[in-house]
Amino acid sequence: MKTLDVEAVQAFVLVADLNSFTRAAEAMGSTQSAISLKIKRLESGLGRRLLERTPRLVRLSAEGTAFLASARRLVAAHQSALGSFAVERRRLVVGISHHIVGADLAQVLKRMNASDPALVIELHIDTSRVMLDAFEGGALDAAIVLRHDAHRRDGEVLLEEDFGWMAAPDFNHPPGEPLRLATQAQPCSVRAMAIGALDAAGIPWQEVFVGGGIATIGAAISAGLAIAALVPRVAPAGCLDLGPRLGLPRLPRREVLLYSSLTDARARGALRALGAAFRANAG
Repeated sequence: MKTLDVEAVQAFVLVADLNSFTRAAEAMGSTQSAISLKIKRLESGLGRRLLERTPRLVRLSAEGTAFLASARRLVAAHQSALGSFAVERRRLVVGISHHIVGADLAQVLKRMNASDPALVIELHIDTSRVMLDAFEGGALDAAIVLRHDAHRRDGEVLLEEDFGWMAAPDFNHPPGEPLRLATQAQPCSVRAMAIGALDAAGIPWQEVFVGGGIATIGAAISAGLAIAALVPRVAPAGCLDLGPRLGLPRLPRREVLLYSSLTDARARGALRALGAAFRANAG
């Protein structure tokens, strides 16, 4: 009777979920080569090829697809068995900039829960500045924010986000009229970035909608009221980057930083899973 290596099965599930050996390694606190070796041994033991590998893509084979549901149940059963002993529920208070929270938040939370089902996640969403101030004041265990100035340089860079001029496909900008903008209320570093780029390019603009969060800005651009500087993956479904079509200046990329002072292994493991999920969804 063959015995499966639970860590290898967990590695397989992570690669399947994150579409990346690198991201799976980050989530497990391991290396890409170690994860690859575990899965190769798993495939050898099963006598089945679970993953199709190319230089740019990792995807499930037909046999990997058939195995995935059972693999998830095995990993869940393993975690449940470990949880039979009294495991202290750990509360992790995390603040995230609303400029980087999109529809993929559910997948991010799912990955964190899978890494530690006994974890209580307290999530705060606001501007990068507010979240960073809350972290510095001790109100948060960790903060994931956009770099907006040189105030702090010690955060871990999770990824770089591209910004676009997002609007509904039928957004109408009559030639010669000021560009209609939807923005966050001041102070907002993304607002400053957008109007700075327009001013430098000599493009007149006017604010026609000031939002209280990305969801409200998304509603305004979906309604065709305005255009907004947003990360494309957090923009509402169906919206497009109309910058090239309208001749708008290219917006700079912004680093997404993770700040945390936590040192215990359990919390660091959860943050590794969080960072890997963000990277995977942004990629």
